[in-house]
Amino acid sequence: MPQSAPSQSPFAPASAAPGGIPSAALWTAAAHAAECLRPAPLVRDPWAADLLHAAGFDGGPPGEGTMQRLLPDWQVVRTRFFDDHLLTAARSGCRQVVVLGAGLDTRAFRLDWPTGVHVFEVEDPAVLAFKEQVLDGSGLSCGRRTAVGAGGTACWREELRAAGFDPGRPTAWHCEAPLYFLRPPEVEAVVAAMTELSAPGSTFGAECVNSATTSSPLVAPFMDALSTIGLAWNWQLAEPERWWAEHGWDAGVADPFTLPYAVERLSPYLPLIGTAAAESVFLTTGTLRGTA
Repeated sequence: MPQSAPSQSPFAPASAAPGGIPSAALWTAAAHAAECLRPAPLVRDPWAADLLHAAGFDGGPPGEGTMQRLLPDWQVVRTRFFDDHLLTAARSGCRQVVVLGAGLDTRAFRLDWPTGVHVFEVEDPAVLAFKEQVLDGSGLSCGRRTAVGAGGTACWREELRAAGFDPGRPTAWHCEAPLYFLRPPEVEAVVAAMTELSAPGSTFGAECVNSATTSSPLVAPFMDALSTIGLAWNWQLAEPERWWAEHGWDAGVADPFTLPYAVERLSPYLPLIGTAAAESVFLTTGTLRGTA
């Protein structure tokens, strides 16, 4: 069974499962593995179950509230949204894709990429080594994949360039969830580096926490439960479009209830939560300012 040292991921919380893999990455993999058992899955990730088995993981986030029950379906909706965003960006000319805090992400293997896409996965070396053992021999669906080991938010930029990243080419940056586990100054540093390394035509996708909802009856119990294992949503926004504009990006927030697959998957929860769960985070995408 592959083993890894405790994670020091530059884009993930310190809390990790016993095998050393960030807990949040395992929760997403668990959601993907369950999704694969559905007749018509929104996300097809046949490696998720193998990753969970190798990590010796069988569980989920602490607590038993509404958010815990909703989380797997939300994670699948989120993954599908960003899958579509990344493929659109790649087909529009972003042949470099950088997954920051890649965790157990398998997009380099499972998405139908256009020809010539180079996927860079930036993550703690121990997490990458674990994933390499599990995925060994699996065929890529992109043209090239490069694992970039990075041990801190301050050094990943240089390591990315040393791995062959070209800042002169348009890039699709992807931060599915890890930014909100970082402290605000760390997020500022990450986004400043993204901006500096981005050529005209570059895009980003990120999930951002809505600061207006963290004290709500729906979200607050979930955050309290996360605190018992040392997790916190440290970075929160009230106006994501404004924040990203101040950092060089024209951004927009998706309304999940305009997405047919999101409506279908989330509708069973609406009698309990209304639209509050979808409003607790922002599915945010954007382009480098002046290049849209």
